[in-house]
Amino acid sequence: MSTLDGRILVTGGAGFIGSALIWALNQRGHSNIVVTDLLGADEKWKNLVPLKFSDYVDAVDFRRSVAQNPAAVGRFSTVFHLGACSATTEKNAAYLADNNFGYTKELAAWSLAQGARFIYASSAATYGDGAQGMDDRSEEISRLRPLNMYGYSKHLFDLHAQRAGWLPRIVGVKYFNVFGPNEDHKGDMRSLVNKAYQQILTTGKVQLFKSHKPEYRDGEQMRDFLYVKDAVEMTIHFAERATNAGGLYNLGSGEANTWLTLTRAIFTALDRPAEIEFVDMPEVLRGKYQYFTRAEIGKLRESGFARPMTSLTDSVRDYVRNYLVPEKKLGESSDTPIGG
Repeated sequence: MSTLDGRILVTGGAGFIGSALIWALNQRGHSNIVVTDLLGADEKWKNLVPLKFSDYVDAVDFRRSVAQNPAAVGRFSTVFHLGACSATTEKNAAYLADNNFGYTKELAAWSLAQGARFIYASSAATYGDGAQGMDDRSEEISRLRPLNMYGYSKHLFDLHAQRAGWLPRIVGVKYFNVFGPNEDHKGDMRSLVNKAYQQILTTGKVQLFKSHKPEYRDGEQMRDFLYVKDAVEMTIHFAERATNAGGLYNLGSGEANTWLTLTRAIFTALDRPAEIEFVDMPEVLRGKYQYFTRAEIGKLRESGFARPMTSLTDSVRDYVRNYLVPEKKLGESSDTPIGG
């Protein structure tokens, strides 16, 4: 039974995945949505312009209301908590601990107290270098060793939710390498597709990091690349169909592709020959770099998510031709079905 028929809260709703989620909810006819975010000096506000929602509340004001007077914000049937600092290079550990861990604790407790479905963004970054596997079935999550403070801040809440006995009643989604429309504001955290497109426009070529591990040739480091349209379908699944599911779930394509495969798909979408240059990886990144990620998605499939994944080629083509080239946002006239 869907939990989307009442009021819906989307934190981080002006951000990349948050705005894509609202777009997908709008596609289903849902607009009774309250959006919270921190609108700073970037232009992520533009992601909201084509979307339909009932109210926007500053995230700081909303957090204060939940803590001091929760009745003032009203009741919700579903809470999608996607509001977090997602910069893997963020150095302010205190900020990350408060924003990504502290706030999530407060919001989860508030959601459970009112019986709302709570779905939050954990992260594949909690898996670190993958030495302990990337298995979302294991309950021994304390063995994981994130490589950066962003991943650790997400891991802290996963651990807290487990200790508090919350995990069976909530869902933490571990997004792998998501790319797609509405990420323009993310700066250095944009996907390679977005960055590469800009590089091709200005220089005609794309720069990729050299490999610093002998077992991987340059450009053949591998990632599980997930199109944002697929990512939000998976996320909504836990409020629409799998409403009794609980715990941590990997959200990925289930395939690992090389950076070369991804980059060549971008050139193909632009009908241009591939021009690729390899550059040294900055020293600061070398010890924190993931050379291989692939989501184990059997648990997701067993929860009832049967929709086919969009192929990498189709995803890149849709993103490049229907959003990057015409400079469109989700919800504007260029929208196409997945794989279009």
